Amino acid sequence: MPIFERIDKLTNSIENAKTGESFATEVMLVKTSEIMKAEWLFDWKKLIKNPDLQIFKLITKENPKIIHGLISIEDKKDHIFVHHIESAKFNKGKQKVYKGVAGNLFAFACKLSFEMNYDGYISFQSKTKLFEHYKLTLGAERFGSGLLMAIDTKNSKILVNQYFPQ
Repeated sequence: MPIFERIDKLTNSIENAKTGESFATEVMLVKTSEIMKAEWLFDWKKLIKNPDLQIFKLITKENPKIIHGLISIEDKKDHIFVHHIESAKFNKGKQKVYKGVAGNLFAFACKLSFEMNYDGYISFQSKTKLFEHYKLTLGAERFGSGLLMAIDTKNSKILVNQYFPQ
């Protein structure tokens, strides 16, 4: 079952939950050694061995050694499929340090889809209780009666422009 958390807020970077201060972010491939160092709910070590998947980390430019979240994606040759997404432990729940991590990672997947000439299309499987939330926060639409959701070109552009305004 995929791990998709509730997106707390769409920001233009990540935002300190207490002060509202924004921090510029970067998304880059993660190294196996970096995954081993941190505590994650999902076992990312299993995914890193899968040659069909790429795992990216979200960091701030000010402190690139701290991973704020992870996303695993697969190139489906006509769109990007998001397998898993997870915020770091300190960015979850009511006491989270930063907001905007999950939105930032979804926007990255959309950006990558545009770069690969897939018109921004991404898909993912959602937990049942989050369908409406993803529709409202990401513009994702549900396919059929299953768990599959997708973000189309129009809504991908909105996310990319939100997080990657250049």
